[in-house]
Amino acid sequence: MTSGKLSFVHRFEPGEPDVAPLLLLHGTGGNEDDLLPLGRMIAPGAALLSPRGKVLENGMPRFFRRLAEGVFDQEDLRVRAHELGDFVAEARQAYGLAAPIALGYSNGANIASAVMLLRPEVLAGAVLLRAMAPFATRPAGPGPDGKPVLILSGSRDPLIPSEGAARLAAMLEQAGARVQHRTVAAGHELSPVDVNIARQWLQSHAPAASHGTARATPGDQR
Repeated sequence: MTSGKLSFVHRFEPGEPDVAPLLLLHGTGGNEDDLLPLGRMIAPGAALLSPRGKVLENGMPRFFRRLAEGVFDQEDLRVRAHELGDFVAEARQAYGLAAPIALGYSNGANIASAVMLLRPEVLAGAVLLRAMAPFATRPAGPGPDGKPVLILSGSRDPLIPSEGAARLAAMLEQAGARVQHRTVAAGHELSPVDVNIARQWLQSHAPAASHGTARATPGDQR
């Protein structure tokens, strides 16, 4: 069990102190367990912090509200991005973590990109799987200057139009992030190619964890 109470139901797996931790953010209908296997595959030895989204859509957890498929509630998105940023700050203190790299899928990738744009200080970078631009226009304020971002899109994805992912890449680049955007031969689902590219990218771009032991007792806060 975790010591103290954090603001999101989550799981935490300790890792090696010199490996950048991952913030795992699930897609619609997922939970705090969904991306743990993926995190272990692409970043062996990394501490894993995996919260459950607080918004329910027909009983399915999400990280923010949407008004229709691909139409996001912009006000709720901003509130939830700051809420998640606060949680990351809490968890870093509770578990002794360096700034994590966000690994998000679909809805989780979209909230990760929103956090990168609104609260860039809480993340060291991001891997965005099947993401699209979360905001209609880029938020004002300091951006993720110099931080690495990988966007992986599916060429046959029926849910994420190619222009949506391209707009996200442009928005993050304009905010100062170092963006690599690749398209793989897949749909909305993830493929082994995604896993391999993400693993290689992390090996090349993930900063070494600069502080924090990340060896605290594994947490399961429900």
